[in-house]
Amino acid sequence: MAQTLNDDDSDKPLDPAVERVRRKLVRFVAINLGLLFLALMAVVIAIVYRANRVETPPAAPATELPVPAEGALLEGAIALPQGARVVGQSLSGSRLSLHVTLSGGGQAIFIYDIGEARLIGRFDIEAAQ
Repeated sequence: MAQTLNDDDSDKPLDPAVERVRRKLVRFVAINLGLLFLALMAVVIAIVYRANRVETPPAAPATELPVPAEGALLEGAIALPQGARVVGQSLSGSRLSLHVTLSGGGQAIFIYDIGEARLIGRFDIEAAQ
């Protein structure tokens, strides 16, 4: 049969060797819980710091479109090759990208700077071999 514990057995003081081991174990658990708490607090502080820190990206040089006087318009001419036909365009800042079909059947992309009123790039589109 199973042995039952009496109330008297649980009230007996522990053997001195067992009591020393129990105290070491309690001290070990307390120290480890303290270290775990400190590590957790360091992580929480780091997360809060990173969340509240405002990162400002480096300022890019502003290339804005020139603003004409009220009632006036921006005007200019873009020189394209003879027989070229504009297929598409895209505007970014003061740069205008023109997708052009050339008279010989090829295609190219012209990049025009509106602020400086000049072509700054031409990229021919070729089929990959």
